[in-house]
Amino acid sequence: MRIPRPLLLCIAASGLLAFLPAVGAAGEPAAPVGSAITWHAWSPEIFAQAKRENKFILLDLEAVWCHWCHVMAETTYRDPAVTGPMAARYLAVRVDQDSRPDLSNRYEDYGWPATIIFAPDGRELVKRQGYVPPRAMAALLQAVIADPTPGPSVRPETVVAAATATELGDARRAELLHAWAEGYDEKAGGWGFSHKFLDWDSVELALHRAGADERGAQRARDTLRLQRKLIDPVWGGVYQYSVGGDWNEPHFEKIMQMQAENLRIDAQAYARWHDPADLASARAIYGYLRKFLTSPDGVVYTSQDADLVPGEHSADYYALDDAGRRARGIPRIDTHIYARENGWVIVALCQLAAVTGDDSYRAEAERSARWVLAHRALPGGGFRHDEKDAAGPYLGDTLSMGRAFLALHQLTQDRAWLEQAMAAARFVAAHFARGAEAGFASSDTTVNAFPAPRPQFDENVSVARWAGALARTSGQAEFRTLAATALRWLLAPGATDGRGFYVAGLLLAEEEFRTDPVHVAVLGHRDDPVARAMFAAGLRLPDAHKLVEWWDRRESPAPRGEDIYPELDRAAAFLCANGACSSPILTEAALTARLAKVK
Repeated sequence: MRIPRPLLLCIAASGLLAFLPAVGAAGEPAAPVGSAITWHAWSPEIFAQAKRENKFILLDLEAVWCHWCHVMAETTYRDPAVTGPMAARYLAVRVDQDSRPDLSNRYEDYGWPATIIFAPDGRELVKRQGYVPPRAMAALLQAVIADPTPGPSVRPETVVAAATATELGDARRAELLHAWAEGYDEKAGGWGFSHKFLDWDSVELALHRAGADERGAQRARDTLRLQRKLIDPVWGGVYQYSVGGDWNEPHFEKIMQMQAENLRIDAQAYARWHDPADLASARAIYGYLRKFLTSPDGVVYTSQDADLVPGEHSADYYALDDAGRRARGIPRIDTHIYARENGWVIVALCQLAAVTGDDSYRAEAERSARWVLAHRALPGGGFRHDEKDAAGPYLGDTLSMGRAFLALHQLTQDRAWLEQAMAAARFVAAHFARGAEAGFASSDTTVNAFPAPRPQFDENVSVARWAGALARTSGQAEFRTLAATALRWLLAPGATDGRGFYVAGLLLAEEEFRTDPVHVAVLGHRDDPVARAMFAAGLRLPDAHKLVEWWDRRESPAPRGEDIYPELDRAAAFLCANGACSSPILTEAALTARLAKVK
């Protein structure tokens, strides 16, 4: 079973739970006190050492918030039947997957924890998903020693041959739409049948299609309603998921991507349906971020633990009120500041600012972006993941910040943010492209790395959507080429095999590439309240596939050099497509009425 990237599961032999242990300064989980195993860092040197000593390498890839990772550290890796062969024939490597997106993307189908055993020459011999108890681990270690050939868990890597087209075609599009629709749980609600969470691509696709697909729209509204069960009623913030096939058994870890994407989708839903409950959900997540996961510099941390005490179930704790919880203590927070996570939140804040008109969200987004530029930027437009990275750069950080810059540009119309977005896109082209092959790899393709860099589905969906929007905003063909490169990998035969309903993002990316967005052009002075009101109306348009611009002739040339608008003595808005525009729209009310027809 494929584990979707949005659902970073912590897997046991029977059951799921999450826990956030202590986090070391370099992003590695703290080694258990008294551990008999010497844990090494992941590096090329460890493979050279393995060759010299004729030892295998065992990679323990875990999440710092993962309960079963903690149990495995305290039991499996302390058992003499395990520590004996480990010391004699293995080099042990432990990595926090949040700190290494390259490894996380490669092995996301296997955990967490994920256990991968390598031969001294780097061949994968074993891949195990989830908690491995001591007796099973001891047997596994001895089996590899006895027969060091790849086991059945190691399957040949599928080679995806790039497509030549950038469009799905009617038959294939219908097939993927059917898979997406079939993934909805009619009984319990939400996309997916075992773990319940808000799959943001699926809900966004339903939002986009709401005018033509009433059934999909109702499914989206039901999912948003049910998702409120996963919002902490005391502190806010969204729990990662619920188990048992319903929405009533939450696992209490709060991971940044879940916070950011749920906030963004709640705000987008509010723009479409004006349901106060959607806005309340967004604000509950925002309030939690500001109280618990924001640094004094205004940037966000990574996650908060589900458990107050390592390994203990936390339902009783989360049933307490604020005073009761604080009397017992606050679950540990992972205070690493990653560029990727901050980019996710900036995009969400821009969406919240656009639909509410509250300028404080915009100010916070800009403050965060400036901090990341000052503390995580690389020469040429890219970004580090952390303050210091063991490897990298990784696609996720530059991609996430590039999306953030483009969102800030649309919200503020400040050309400087567009320049930053274009620089990020050029860095992606220079460092993550795969030469003659389509798609973009998760880590730098210009350096030798192990494992070899390879593409990840969701990142390439995001590249396609972002680069396509950037091409429309800037008028630069190079960014449309970037989007096409991602799409040709995504549309290749086999790229969607086994994904089930997790194809909504691809459906959005492909449609956005082949169709024109809703284009709202506002002309008027920056101090003109009518122009400001019309620009705000354009920003409130719920669909992400839009281009909203505000041009003041006194200040700058026309966007993309397209001065196709008549000279008027008052502010006006235009709806444009294919190089032609509507007649002037002179009031916010008239523009809002016109936009209601294109939702």
